[in-house]
Amino acid sequence: MEKFINLKGVVAPFNFINIDTDKIIPKQFLKTIKRTGLGKHLFDDMRFNEDGSEKQDFVLNKEPYRSSKIIVAGDNFGCGSSREHAPWALSDFGIKCIISTSFADIFYNNSFKNGLLPIKVTPEQREALMADAKDVENPEIEIDLPSQEIRRPNGSIIKFELEPFRKKCLLEGLDDIDITLEKSEKINSFEATMELERPWL
Repeated sequence: MEKFINLKGVVAPFNFINIDTDKIIPKQFLKTIKRTGLGKHLFDDMRFNEDGSEKQDFVLNKEPYRSSKIIVAGDNFGCGSSREHAPWALSDFGIKCIISTSFADIFYNNSFKNGLLPIKVTPEQREALMADAKDVENPEIEIDLPSQEIRRPNGSIIKFELEPFRKKCLLEGLDDIDITLEKSEKINSFEATMELERPWL
């Protein structure tokens, strides 16, 4: 998994509440088990008309937000079914951080396992960042994970909370398999002992 340390980029104002995982990546695109190739279908129903043309009023179809790396979203982002394809699609599109007041638990957990940083802020902080995002002349913010800071264009800083273990995994680029492999010596030792003591297993 790619390490997440510092991220500076365009932030998109995504002022919708209760965006569920079917909105993020509709069910018809869940046939793959690959983590790549899903970005083109991100928010498919919201981004495209039935004939495949872009909806001109959708934020990610406008400049400068086509290259957004960060989204400021409404409450309860990622609700609905537990599809891991949702963080896959966001990451494949180029989104590396979602900022909201609240997230659905399963989406929140899946995000960390796929190198995506969900940040919880207060409603007031979210509104300030939403205003920053709407400023098309300078819609860039910076996320500094080691110091747990969001740095706004006006120079002010918003601190955010994050569990130490989740922070470690992002900083070191560790997914569940990597975490298990860190204990490979103990696992191998245990298996060797079991083979000697209980060879019938």
